[in-house]
Amino acid sequence: MGSSKNKAISIFGDNRNVLYYNNFLLKEKADHLYQKLLLDLNWQQYPIRMFGKTMLQPRLIAWYGNQGTEYTYSQTTLVAEGWNNNLKQVQEALIKHFQLNFNSVLANLYRDGQDSMGWHSDNEKELGTQPIIASISLGTPRTLQFRKKENTKTKASILLESGSLLLMQGNTQENWQHQIAKTKKVKTPRINLTFRMIQS
Repeated sequence: MGSSKNKAISIFGDNRNVLYYNNFLLKEKADHLYQKLLLDLNWQQYPIRMFGKTMLQPRLIAWYGNQGTEYTYSQTTLVAEGWNNNLKQVQEALIKHFQLNFNSVLANLYRDGQDSMGWHSDNEKELGTQPIIASISLGTPRTLQFRKKENTKTKASILLESGSLLLMQGNTQENWQHQIAKTKKVKTPRINLTFRMIQS
């Protein structure tokens, strides 16, 4: 489906808990998948509770996976209705390359640079300890920023290109937060597919 999984860049140097594969999906496949998912997924905008106020999430999301798989974050519970065929193909490719049994995917649609994702860790109880998350980017590149929890001045960032895969594992969620900040420079959409293993 793309380049070898051995051609990985470690974002944190010798610590290989965050690995970046810039061509996991070849360009033609990435472009086709982007167009299909943009039209076919059941995109929704849910309210979230932040700083004592209820507001709409600054992006659209869609939740797919094994029938009935549940995921709760920001006081919103999502229930998977099954797999979209295109998402299923990507899931099978991830299983083949990494031997990881991802059973669900949270898709995010950033409509332009004003859509964002604030500082957070993916540490919900359904993900278990030391969760592994495979994040595939499609469409317009956006910068993902990391900061260390114990010292927020320690930061790293990477531009997530279309067709790329970012694999987060080990103690990443325990020690780091990440975000997609707002930017006035981006005018076009990006889709992010975050494949997860929900614990039953």
